[in-house]
Amino acid sequence: MTIEITGHAQWQAWQSGTFPPVEKVAEGVWSIPLPLPANPLRYVLVYALECRGGVVLVDAGWDDEPSWQALGSGLATAGYGVQDVRAVLVTHQHPDHLGLAARIREASGAWVALHRLDARPAGAPRTAEEHGLLLHAQLVEHGAPVDEADRILAALDMSWLEREPRPDVLLEDGEIIRLPGRELTTIWTPGHSPGHSCFYDRTREALFSGDHVLPRITPQVAVHATTTDDPLGRFLVSLERLEGLPVDEVLPAHEYRFRGLDRRLRVMARHHTDRLAELSALLSAAPGTTAWDLARTVTWSRPWDSFTPVSRRFALGETLAHLRLLEARREARPVRRPEEPVRWFDVLA
Repeated sequence: MTIEITGHAQWQAWQSGTFPPVEKVAEGVWSIPLPLPANPLRYVLVYALECRGGVVLVDAGWDDEPSWQALGSGLATAGYGVQDVRAVLVTHQHPDHLGLAARIREASGAWVALHRLDARPAGAPRTAEEHGLLLHAQLVEHGAPVDEADRILAALDMSWLEREPRPDVLLEDGEIIRLPGRELTTIWTPGHSPGHSCFYDRTREALFSGDHVLPRITPQVAVHATTTDDPLGRFLVSLERLEGLPVDEVLPAHEYRFRGLDRRLRVMARHHTDRLAELSALLSAAPGTTAWDLARTVTWSRPWDSFTPVSRRFALGETLAHLRLLEARREARPVRRPEEPVRWFDVLA
C-alpha cells in the first residue's frame, strides 16, 4: 500500500460505482462531488472552505444543469447557498474545473482566480472550428489515418471553448491567497495543463492537489495541437517540487482523499520512467515509427481496440509528451519530410 486512504466514503463510492456524499472533511472544509457527464471519473470534488462572511470554492465543476443543482444542494448541506461564495480558486482551466465559474460569479459576485498560464491568451484560437482544424492536422501529422482523425473530431464537443470563463485574478507561483480567516499558497505544478496549480494550507498541512496528484491514476500529460514546450519534463519537475512538503492530507479533485504524498509522488514518477524506457525500446526495435503507431503498440491499462476515438486522441497526446521528453534528453529525434507523417528514431541505437 503506497498511500493511506482517508476519504473512506469516497473510496467506497469509487469501488461501488456510486456517487460519494457531501462531507465535512475537516474543520471548515466541505467536499462536494459534482457529476461529470460521459466520463469514467464520474465526478469532480469541489471543496468549499468556510471563511468569515461565506465560503471559497476550490474548483467549480462542469458547466451543466446537473452540476449546478448538485453544487447548490451541497452548499445547502454545509449551511450556505451559491450567493455566499466569495471566490473560486481554480486549479486549472479544464472544463470540469473551470466550467461553472462564470455562473457562480454571476450569482454571487465572487471573483475567479486561475494561474496566468491557463488563462487563454489574446489571439489564441477560441472557436470550436479553429481548434478542430488544428487537432485534425496534428493527428494526421503524427500518423493517424485520415478516417481515424475524422472520427476523433466528430466525437469531440469543443463548444466549451467558446464560453470558457475568463478569470478576474491571475495567479503566480508562490502567491499567498489571503482569505478571511485562512491563507493558501499557490504552488505552480504544470504538466496536466500549462498553469495547473495546487493550493496549500500550511497551517492545516492540507494540499488541494487538483488533478496533479491523484491516489490511483496518473493525470494525463499530453502534447496538444498548440503545445510548444515539454509538458512531461515540467510535470516531473513539479512532482519533485512537492517532495518533502509537510502535508497531512491530500485533497484531490477526483477519486478520494489520502495520506502519503511522498510515496505517491515516487510511484507516479516511476510510471513515467517505465513508459519512457518502453518507448525507447520500441524505437530501437522499429526506427522510423510514427507516434500514432507507437501509441497503438505501447502498454495501456486496456487493449487499444477497446479505446474510444476520444481515448485514442488522448493516447496519442501522451505518447507525444514522452517522445518530446526523449527528444529533450537527446535520446530520440523526429524526422519530418514533406507530405509524410513525422517519424521517430532512437538516437542511441
